[in-house]
Amino acid sequence: MAKEEPIKLEGKIVEVLPNTMYRVKLEKFENPILAVLNGRMRQNNIKVLLGDEVELEFSPYDLTRGRITRRH
Repeated sequence: MAKEEPIKLEGKIVEVLPNTMYRVKLEKFENPILAVLNGRMRQNNIKVLLGDEVELEFSPYDLTRGRITRRH
């Protein structure tokens, strides 16, 4: 069985939470979603601050949680 492709969207950080978790506001959704940092961003110590534009990946099964893959 083939692996499902992740859904990629862009958003803006609206709240910084403990343990590298963030609330991200997406243009297409009304409520902010919960997002965590990608492993590479954590490994390379890339900082994400309040108000940053980020790129997210979602599983097609759960659109309430995402993974931050890039900071713009």
